[in-house]
Amino acid sequence: MRSVSEEPVPLHEEFIYCCGAATHVLKCGPWKDLSKDESKNLPRLLFMIIPGNPGLAGYYRTFIQALYCGLNQQYPVWVVSHAGHCKPPSGMEMIEDTDIKELEDVFGLNGQVEHKLNFLKKNVSKDIKLVLIAHSIGCYITLEMMKRASELQVLRSVLLFPTIERMAQSPQGKLMTPLLCKLRYVLYMPVYLLSFLPEGVKASLVRFALRGMKTCDESSITTSVNLFSVDCIANILYMASQEMMKVVERDSTTIKQNLKKLIFYYGTGDSWCPQHYYDEIKMDFPDGDIRLCEKGLRHAFVLDASKEMAAMITDWLQDDLTKL
Repeated sequence: MRSVSEEPVPLHEEFIYCCGAATHVLKCGPWKDLSKDESKNLPRLLFMIIPGNPGLAGYYRTFIQALYCGLNQQYPVWVVSHAGHCKPPSGMEMIEDTDIKELEDVFGLNGQVEHKLNFLKKNVSKDIKLVLIAHSIGCYITLEMMKRASELQVLRSVLLFPTIERMAQSPQGKLMTPLLCKLRYVLYMPVYLLSFLPEGVKASLVRFALRGMKTCDESSITTSVNLFSVDCIANILYMASQEMMKVVERDSTTIKQNLKKLIFYYGTGDSWCPQHYYDEIKMDFPDGDIRLCEKGLRHAFVLDASKEMAAMITDWLQDDLTKL
């Protein structure tokens, strides 16, 4: 008899319109529709991943599979891309062809928050509890979701490498802010020219860019090929420019109101949220579950440490799951 981890993992892939924008959804487990009670076999809990930026669902493929197996295949694990960060399949446009304008600025930071709330409203029954696992700017989005929709049944929110404050003042922010806010349009032309390359050549360029890593997740390489799309890059950089301008002050009020539901995980060498951000939030919330990485994982953990991160998270949540 094979162990759970050796079983083929059920993975369902969808491209949908959410708030009028192309959205890529990956679903682990046999549950494809959680919006209706017709089956009477709906799970009690959904694990939903809120990605960083770039917010391509494919980067989290290995992560959600490992998480699903670590949870003994008892709960669905979904990842929802950011609006417009995926390259739509043939025949599907980036923006839905309709007269109804669902959201004023769906590709902006505020729009991405409303995009995730809208997805939950339309696709997940209100009776299902949520574990939100957020990465990087996804942590800011998650805190905003909890602030704006207090009716959500959030059991836990796990905030990984959280960029929730002073992004432009971080070491990486100081480097990237001028590029993102003033010079991002310069990048469009080379991306446009590279988009004409054969898919195999694009993949080779990605492998060359990631050559410094000892091990690199294969799904990260195939997903990165999407970055040769001008539409994707334009939406990714536009959202990033808003992050630099809008993610300034930590929302301590929302954190305080939801402290018992939150787990923070900071990196030791993270140039987007340096260690003194961890020291300060730890001082402000001494009773919070605020952890510092002891394993040397990189901010972009999905590139080479998805399984390791999934194993840690399942360990952290054991007590919560036994109480269900």
